[in-house]
Amino acid sequence: MSVLAIDAGTTGVTAVVVEEDGSVAAKGYEEFAQHFPKPGWVEHVPEEIWQATLEATRQVLRSYDATRLQAVGITNQRETVLLWDRETLGSPRRAIVWQDRRTADLCARLRDEGHEDRVSELTGLRLDPYFSGTKLMWLREHEPHTWALVESGRYAVGTVDSYLIARMTRGTYHVTDVSNASRTLLMDLSTGEWSDELCELFGVPRDALPELVPNWGEIAVTDPKTFLDLSLPIAGVAGDQQSALFGQTCFDEGDAKCTYGTGSFVLTNCGSSIERSEAGLLATAAWRSPDGELTYATEGAIFVTGAAVQWLRDGLQIVGSAAETQAVAGTVPDSEGVVFVPALTGLGAPHWDPHARGLIIGITRGTTRAHVVRATLEAIAFEVRDVLETMPARSSLRVDGGAAANDLLCQIQADQLGVPVERPKVVETTALGAAFLAGLGAGVWSSSDDLRHTWSLDRRFEPRGDRATADAAHARWRDAVERSKGWADQP
Repeated sequence: MSVLAIDAGTTGVTAVVVEEDGSVAAKGYEEFAQHFPKPGWVEHVPEEIWQATLEATRQVLRSYDATRLQAVGITNQRETVLLWDRETLGSPRRAIVWQDRRTADLCARLRDEGHEDRVSELTGLRLDPYFSGTKLMWLREHEPHTWALVESGRYAVGTVDSYLIARMTRGTYHVTDVSNASRTLLMDLSTGEWSDELCELFGVPRDALPELVPNWGEIAVTDPKTFLDLSLPIAGVAGDQQSALFGQTCFDEGDAKCTYGTGSFVLTNCGSSIERSEAGLLATAAWRSPDGELTYATEGAIFVTGAAVQWLRDGLQIVGSAAETQAVAGTVPDSEGVVFVPALTGLGAPHWDPHARGLIIGITRGTTRAHVVRATLEAIAFEVRDVLETMPARSSLRVDGGAAANDLLCQIQADQLGVPVERPKVVETTALGAAFLAGLGAGVWSSSDDLRHTWSLDRRFEPRGDRATADAAHARWRDAVERSKGWADQP
């Protein structure tokens, strides 16, 4: 028995087949375009996300027998919002991506009106352009003709998971789960239900929002006419970071992981308790079981890490691929004082400054591309350290995501944290988590204990070097971060 997992990320869609032993039997990947219509704005074309989903799945089916598949699991970039016609499934505009900063002034207005404390109390989040609610509020205020069709019931509103499920089922289902809903600023975290108070504040019709369903179980069924002749139960769904937490088998309170993706995200399982932070961390829903039990997590959300490497490749064109960064950065022992703050879409946890902008400082005549690439890997490790220093101390850290395959990054991370970094054999744990959820829902696995047995260590990176050197480099980084703040507010 096996499960198909769809991981609809920020830059592309990955499809994998996961066998009963937790191994990946087949994999497909298809990128889609990033659109930047104005500085700080980031958009995706919904149809391109759907076509990438179909192509990634086709790649899998060319090498795997579809009759062995028992279910589909879906995981997705969170906070990104889409509108689509309930009948035609066409979208009237591009999706507004989680990285988008256009609502910074709107957030400031809501804050000035005194709403932030109440919003934080209900959602565990903060007023930041990162989250979906302010994006929808922006659409209501700036695109009233489109929004009128939301209010009339013609257009549905949702995150990427909801959109993909609608496309896979020819519009039969409009659903999402608590891990995605808890990132919208529209869900009451304590109840796991949409909040009438929050919907009114952000001006979002509750009827436009998807039905909330458990993270695994009987969620939907794909339509073979739409989804590549596949008629399968969609038996698992979760936002990408909660899915990675599940894929790393962090089922016990206190278990933590860091996923290196477009951004990096550190999540800690909090069990049945909502833990609120004064240090810039978020409280969020991790998952809800079919019997209604909610599991929560704390999260440190870092907006740009893998995206900085992508910028080196596509923007500066100083590396040919993400994999090349290890070899290039490894040609120098350190960055020679060059510090890169990749605040390309502002700063997330623990700084939360939407007006910060990217900064490269410490450049001399002797600076080479190797120093800049090394500084980029160091920046990722520094950002994760900033978040982990606001959390309880731990004896090790589990890592995953595409950049976790970079040995140099993992070693720099261990050196900065002063604790071992553990990388599993399967680093695609976001997709793995979606497969685990769907497999639980479809009976491929009977319990979380079965899933624990599938996790295996690939490599453990022990800290090297002295703490004084690591701390000095981190202090220099923090100085650069302060210099990057508020830059978009400069006259």
